[in-house]
Amino acid sequence: MHWKLFADLAERAGTREVSVSVAADDPTVADALAALTEMHPALADRLFDEGGAVRSQFTLLKNGEPLPADRGLETPIEHSDELAVFPPVSGG
Repeated sequence: MHWKLFADLAERAGTREVSVSVAADDPTVADALAALTEMHPALADRLFDEGGAVRSQFTLLKNGEPLPADRGLETPIEHSDELAVFPPVSGG
């Protein structure tokens, strides 16, 4: 799987794109996210709240589409999928 990172997440990881491998037979977005934060631990504090859940202000995409609300992080993925995580954006 391939992650695209934006804004401060890319800065924390030191890169805008990260390829990860997941050993699970039926990988999910949660598996790929775990692999990402294992490779780049500095992302974990930013992405996860105190309870270990992804902070609600982040948007996760699979192949350019938001994750289905009914599956969320348990959305199945293929090894060729592109995943992205967007931090909150502000401006004026």
